[in-house]
Amino acid sequence: MPSAEPGWIQRLARGRVWRSIFRGEPPGTARGNAQAVFQNLWLHFLPVKVRPHTLRFTYTFYLGGIAFLLFLVLAATGVALMFYYVPSVERAYHSIKDLQFVVSFGPLLRNLHRWSAHAMVVVVVLHMARVYYTASYKAPREFNWVVGVMLLLLTLGFSFTGMLLPWDQAGFWAATVGTGIVGCLPVVGKEVRLLLLGGDSVGQNALLRFYVLHCMALPLAMASLTATHFWRIRKDGGLSLPPSQESMASEERVP
Repeated sequence: MPSAEPGWIQRLARGRVWRSIFRGEPPGTARGNAQAVFQNLWLHFLPVKVRPHTLRFTYTFYLGGIAFLLFLVLAATGVALMFYYVPSVERAYHSIKDLQFVVSFGPLLRNLHRWSAHAMVVVVVLHMARVYYTASYKAPREFNWVVGVMLLLLTLGFSFTGMLLPWDQAGFWAATVGTGIVGCLPVVGKEVRLLLLGGDSVGQNALLRFYVLHCMALPLAMASLTATHFWRIRKDGGLSLPPSQESMASEERVP
């Protein structure tokens, strides 16, 4: 005769600590197991059914997934680089030199971050071109297309702000020319340039602001829009087909 005494998981789940963290029925019951399945992100991340054509490599080239993977690599290597980099005009360049010649595996870490950044710009541009070529920006995916364009702009913003951080000649003049172009914008150009530089020229204030944008503001915006992008793909029924095949009602979806 099996004992009716609840298991340790059920006893733990009935405590105040567990219920202050988790909501719903505890696992082990029929309702609790069902809620665990329904609320699982990994089980419901992708649409329930997808079209066979969208699973082909030659249709998407997995560019969206590659771009997301590169973003994760950039985030991981960027956090590691923050332990050594000093956002100061006196020490920024020497920090990069220390990474190059003093820190163990420093060149690997920096080059992995640098080349992943270059690759992400190329992959995101190709991804946007693929979406445009296959007309995936049309209804009902117009909102997600706008989100994708914003992600492209953020990717370019990452590249622009990160270029100044080594505080070398290439980064200095890139920031000078880039902010000069921004200053030519009508109405708000001068204010935006002043906001980016924190003064009239590229100096300590500009380096610190580019550092904050590159390491805090842009990553938070990128993560939020990426989550929104994935959520809209899920809500819009997965990837779209070319217009010539989108209207074919005879095509079935496979689970």
